[in-house]
Amino acid sequence: MSVKSVRFTAEGAERAFEEWGCNCGPGAIAAALDLTLEEVRPMMCDFEHKHYTNPTLMWDILNEAGVTWSLVKPPAAWPQYGLARIQWEGPWTAPGVPPRVAYRQTHWVAAQWSEERKTFAIFDINAMYSGGWIAEQYWVGALVPWILESCVPRANGRWHLTHVVEIERAR
Repeated sequence: MSVKSVRFTAEGAERAFEEWGCNCGPGAIAAALDLTLEEVRPMMCDFEHKHYTNPTLMWDILNEAGVTWSLVKPPAAWPQYGLARIQWEGPWTAPGVPPRVAYRQTHWVAAQWSEERKTFAIFDINAMYSGGWIAEQYWVGALVPWILESCVPRANGRWHLTHVVEIERAR
């Protein structure tokens, strides 16, 4: 199965960010569900007020969209087709720090196995000028370091998956 291109452009993502705060959560949902950002926006509940997508909101959005999905426990690997929530590690993940402190240092991506490339393709809203979907190796080796340096300066360079969601693809 080949990786499908997203139904929005980098310019459209920037416009959605300026207009309603669109970021990684809505972008990952749109990529995984093959929707535009405008189609995702009405499903985002109170996102425009708080500007983050916690797991509870993500589950509500998936249910509202009418897709069949399941949470993989424990989150050990990328979904064959679905969503993954990344926890950037840093002082907020140190022993003794309340877990809620780490919540603001997370990131949603979509992921799918690419049979033709024999690797996972990761959709990251930060890779829109490359089409959004990039090889896992490039995401880990180039994009993650850039995100951490640019957006999460106190991160220690490590990360892990906190939630892995498998989505049943429409045939």
